[in-house]
Amino acid sequence: MTDSAVMDRYAAHLRLQRGRSEHTIRAYLSDARSLVGHLEREAPDSALSDITLTVLRSWLASLSRSGSARTSVSRRASSARTFTAWLFREGVLDADPGARLVAPTSRRTLPAVLRADQAAAALTAAESGAAQDDPLALRDRLVVELLYSTGIRVGELCGLDVDDVDLGRRLVRVIGKGNKERSAPFGRPAADAVHAWLGVGRPALAAPASGPALLLGKRGGRLDQRQARSIVHDVLSVVPGAPDLGPHGLRHSAATHLLEGGADLRVVQEILGHASLATTQLYTHVSVERLRAVHDQAHPRA
Repeated sequence: MTDSAVMDRYAAHLRLQRGRSEHTIRAYLSDARSLVGHLEREAPDSALSDITLTVLRSWLASLSRSGSARTSVSRRASSARTFTAWLFREGVLDADPGARLVAPTSRRTLPAVLRADQAAAALTAAESGAAQDDPLALRDRLVVELLYSTGIRVGELCGLDVDDVDLGRRLVRVIGKGNKERSAPFGRPAADAVHAWLGVGRPALAAPASGPALLLGKRGGRLDQRQARSIVHDVLSVVPGAPDLGPHGLRHSAATHLLEGGADLRVVQEILGHASLATTQLYTHVSVERLRAVHDQAHPRA
């Protein structure tokens, strides 16, 4: 097989057998092509069967020298292990060199989060902007309300269809990573935003290309992630002192505020759609104020 044919089969494997999203597939293919390109530069007459542990280490070292962050190098090492394991199962490699590849440990840092009053100010600003029933303002309000109320990912938000929203039970059905389905609850303000959007905003923007998409761009197509990020940045820009966050920051803020309100960590895990509780523990943090409150309530010498 040619390298192109191998990549096509690898993409099909990621899509059909691993259930990866299109965004993840593009990233994995980009990493695989980067690795192959490095091999060809180091040994012009080489083939995929010449990928060894030395080649993998040399590739990662070149990424580090070019300025890639430790987190990026760690992620690419994981991607390379997936690729070499697949090449081994396909018979392209006699052994899997990725099984012995050790990447630098990434330093996970918590993103900035909104304070509860800043989140309230942002949502109030979005609601006031939608007061004149402008379709785009109604959509922007719904984007911010749903991201903060449910803690869903921006890709999950943009993938929502109208039928995924259950207004009666105030639940949204989400297809998350690994094509796993879950339900995320949302509050009454978000429900009001859904009502306003479906009643006035969406009909004004709907076009033949809209299909079942819940959120639409100004030309009627499904809202894309880049537009959603711009919406969040624009809304937060009017809140004095608020950090410049994107949708991920709203997700983290939602999780943090749930914990500060007394939510169990496993409940937050379910809402966020994390497969492992350890991921939730790394993703969220408990404020000093909540620690003090729990200590005051529970410790006999408080």
